[in-house]
Amino acid sequence: MSGRLLPVVCGTVLVAALVAVGLLTTPQTRADSITLYQEGIALTPAGELTTVPAGEHHAYLPGSRVLAPDPDADEDTVAAAEHLAEETRTWLAAGSLPGADTQFADLGHDALLDLHALLRGGGGAIAGASTAWRYVWPRDAAFVAAALSATGHHRDAFEILDYLQTVQAPDGSFHARYTVTEQLPPDDRGTQTDGTGWGLWALAQAIDAVETNRERDALLTRFAPLIERSTAFLLAQVSDRSPLPAPSSDYWEHRETQVTLGTAAPVLAGLEAAARLHDLRGDTGNAARSTAAAAALREAITAEFGTFGYGRYPGRSLQDAAASFVLPPFVAEPLPGAATAWRASIETMTRPGGGLAPGAAWPETQYSWTPQTALYAWTAASLGDRTRAIEMLDWLDNHRTSTGAIPEKVGPDGAPAAVAPLAWTCALILLTLVTLEQNP
Repeated sequence: MSGRLLPVVCGTVLVAALVAVGLLTTPQTRADSITLYQEGIALTPAGELTTVPAGEHHAYLPGSRVLAPDPDADEDTVAAAEHLAEETRTWLAAGSLPGADTQFADLGHDALLDLHALLRGGGGAIAGASTAWRYVWPRDAAFVAAALSATGHHRDAFEILDYLQTVQAPDGSFHARYTVTEQLPPDDRGTQTDGTGWGLWALAQAIDAVETNRERDALLTRFAPLIERSTAFLLAQVSDRSPLPAPSSDYWEHRETQVTLGTAAPVLAGLEAAARLHDLRGDTGNAARSTAAAAALREAITAEFGTFGYGRYPGRSLQDAAASFVLPPFVAEPLPGAATAWRASIETMTRPGGGLAPGAAWPETQYSWTPQTALYAWTAASLGDRTRAIEMLDWLDNHRTSTGAIPEKVGPDGAPAAVAPLAWTCALILLTLVTLEQNP
């Protein structure tokens, strides 16, 4: 538990207090049985994204996710497949392979191949190849853009950010997810505040990775609408009267009546990114406003969440994987007590299979989630905790499917489960490997 119970009081007041605390701190157990949806993804010789059914094995052409043609395939099919595979190999060579000289060379290679193949699903970086995942979540896409910029695949990163700029509402908000072709929300999940914070954070990450001032200035002009709309939206989320943003769904995809750390922290990351981007643009007014708003929000998060160990909700609540979001690389400086709370949260979120859940109160008590495990690996690497980062990467490496894909979940028996691969996890693994290389 991240917090301590209130001092003892008597009678019915004590009962009511204990019930209230229990509702906030006790995970609601749910037994689930989740199968593996597919072994991985593949590209047909025609360049179409498809899936490899669970339990089946299909060979790829070397250095690609292109299916090897059948022995009796015609010459045109064989030539098309080899041409597509060569395109993939050229793409890989144009960037870097994180972890190339380590035990995780194959893990990084497969993560890059899967991201490249998922980009064939359309602009904006779909989350996965299964039907329910063939959408663009701004949150997931932002991390993919950050990863591809870190591996030197800048064009792809900025095309993803172009997509986000296109679908963003005039007020700077984002819906939970979008269709690829129509670029519209497919359902009524509504807007999710963290998407704007992540989009601006990813843009700053990508612009920081370019090599020349000329490129940087061109990108600041190209993405001026995204910068300006996002800044206005994030500034509107905080004020002197209400320094914390309003309740919103976050990466849990649950409707919320209280603000979560998973919303407040990305708003902080976005405001810090806004200050940096406006400073680069020479817009001192917006840079100063963003800096001031970020400072106020930082204090509010520290007071409302940090006092009780950075749980999911203000006050006493079980910890959440969003504890990573109040640490580098998401914010410039760790919030007070955040590193200690983050380390403590690992035990509360560890699941039987060895990985982490989205939070200690996550209702699925048996399954580990690879995006949160990879998120903690990147945070560990950013904090200089190489041992923990490598342990988590090793766990991820050892729980892949037969094609090398990283599944969304891992069961209590260690078996891969749900969709495979998941773009968000691939991106986080690459970012972790890059950080380990930069901080040997």
